[in-house]
Amino acid sequence: MAFTEEEITYLRSQRLARIATVAQDGQPDAAPVGFEFDGTYFYIGGIDPVKTRKFRNVQAGNDKVALVIDDLASTDPWTPRFLRIYGTAELIERRGQFGSGPCMRVTPTISWSWNLDGRPFGHDAGNQFGPRRTVHQPPS
Repeated sequence: MAFTEEEITYLRSQRLARIATVAQDGQPDAAPVGFEFDGTYFYIGGIDPVKTRKFRNVQAGNDKVALVIDDLASTDPWTPRFLRIYGTAELIERRGQFGSGPCMRVTPTISWSWNLDGRPFGHDAGNQFGPRRTVHQPPS
């Protein structure tokens, strides 16, 4: 399966994500990142990205990553929404929004989206709704 049109629209409206990688000693590391999404892959670069811990973690062979894109559509009423992606990362060279250079390409394996249509959130039982889970097929 692939991302829905609603999920793609949300992804294209956002510019900031958080990525989690894992170091050789098992220590998780989370970092805010800018990203690009081409409809299949997520690309994460930055200023001199090869010097970052997230790049070193992937370069060391820990290719499993988690990516979270989230925001608040409103604070009154409280309206959070998110897309969470598990995937595998590889380091590549690519021309991106800031020029050519090294970047991380993330291939989604599983994703969860929640409340992308922006319904106000409440703790009463009548206002609960679960996330949409998608298992992604590897690109061919």
